[in-house]
Amino acid sequence: MRPCDSSRARRAAAMPLVAVAVAVTVAACASATSSSAARSTSSPAAAASATSSSAAPATSASATASSSESMNEAAATIGNDCGMIPASGMGSMHGMSMDPVVVAASHNPLITTLAAEIKKAGLTGTLDSAKDITVFAPDNEAFAKLSAHDMSMMSGMAELDKILKYHVVKGHITPAELAHGMTLTTLEGSPLKTAKMGSVYEVENAAVTCGNLHTANATVYIINTVLMPMH
Repeated sequence: MRPCDSSRARRAAAMPLVAVAVAVTVAACASATSSSAARSTSSPAAAASATSSSAAPATSASATASSSESMNEAAATIGNDCGMIPASGMGSMHGMSMDPVVVAASHNPLITTLAAEIKKAGLTGTLDSAKDITVFAPDNEAFAKLSAHDMSMMSGMAELDKILKYHVVKGHITPAELAHGMTLTTLEGSPLKTAKMGSVYEVENAAVTCGNLHTANATVYIINTVLMPMH
């Protein structure tokens, strides 16, 4: 056989082998594609579960952020005179939080007169041992601007007791509740109305000058007027 004939024969013999190899490769690719498609379509529940799992952390993070915002709002003070409270020591916000309400008031330089009047009326034990109360605390200037008639009334122990109890309500009242316009029942028995006018929180005819202060047993709102119950 001539060399050319021999070369042509070898090429002819190899062609069936190439064809077989190509066919095997195509079949393998088709099988892999089919398996992948089956996996993606055979378990929609698994796909939904995966999507839900990936969304869960975002939902949890949103709930945590909302809870954190609520806590921050509940802890925030209101009023323009909070800067007058000492930054440290027994009369500071932190110091007040460690003491019952009358003890805390006696150390806060804005409301020492109120603390003295409470002691004079014999209400220290009652208020310091009370659970979860809110005190609307007239500042020292509020007592200083009382009329002679009001000061005369407060000289009697029975009347002083009524006036001081008119500044106390049960429960921890939040700034949001004040702004909503609540009618609160005082320890004296008469109602107190709250409101918010612009940025100013009000209790009856008094403005809150620094509020949402916390003592060991009370929430305190310092106000600029001594409130008088109806007679």
